[in-house]
Amino acid sequence: MKLLAGAFALALLPALALAQEKPSWAFPVTDKEQPEVKTSTAPRSAPGSTKQYTRAQADDLFNIPDWFPEMYPKLPKVIANGNAPNVRACGSCHLPIGTGHDESAYVAGLPVAYFTRQMADFKSGARKGSGSMLTIAQNITDAEIREAADYFASLKPTKWVRVVETDTVPKTYVGGGNKRLVHPAGGTEPIGNRIITVPEDEEIVLYRDPRKGFVSFVPKGSLAKGAELVAGVAGKTVNCTICHGPDLKGIADIPPIAGRTATYTVRQLFMMKSGERAGPSSALMKQVVANLSVDDMMNIAAYTASLDP
Repeated sequence: MKLLAGAFALALLPALALAQEKPSWAFPVTDKEQPEVKTSTAPRSAPGSTKQYTRAQADDLFNIPDWFPEMYPKLPKVIANGNAPNVRACGSCHLPIGTGHDESAYVAGLPVAYFTRQMADFKSGARKGSGSMLTIAQNITDAEIREAADYFASLKPTKWVRVVETDTVPKTYVGGGNKRLVHPAGGTEPIGNRIITVPEDEEIVLYRDPRKGFVSFVPKGSLAKGAELVAGVAGKTVNCTICHGPDLKGIADIPPIAGRTATYTVRQLFMMKSGERAGPSSALMKQVVANLSVDDMMNIAAYTASLDP
């Protein structure tokens, strides 16, 4: 029995090592203990907008705030309202301009074929990593997927992430909806080997106002290391421009990776390597990511996020 137990433990070692390696900073989960933060119940306005929304209205996943309708095309129902109770409005997480938040995907300008393929992978279970997307994929119709794909493909990508190399970062916590926010108590801490992404303007982000995005703090030297890896390093990975284009803005149905949220990119690279993200597209990436460490992924993500989308 002892020998069997030992053999079983050895068999588990690779899985345990992988679980221990998973970078928690890239996979934010709402902290069980939340700092005391005052939230107003009064309607909020925004400069240049005729609309007003309370925080509760801004958090309505089936009726998104439409702060600046002139910034984007007319919102299809699947973007603005979804289909309750299981299909959230796409714009609630990805915003009507498609840039999303740190905890969600930047989908503006994604090719229609790529978008629909990812939804198929979520539906089949080949792509994991997001409980909400798995639920949506099981309940959304093909017509709604196509409507969302066409809408987001029509959007022009905008600069949404500002990348700053630094040794120290603000102390943060993970608030509701897995949003990383600056801790109200203040203070700083060493960045270590992490990317810490927080809103440029917290109130704007929390009210799903699409005027401002995020700042990603990255370790010093990570941009140069990332640029080297993206160009291809023997024994590590291949040149990313081969598939994603000379400016990393995508080719045909291969998605753009320039200017996308850094922590999101780390999550995807990690899940492709671990097998949590599978499917036809990910199969092509399997060998690309096989020899990448988490630090390599961090450096690549820092560099690609710094580029214009």
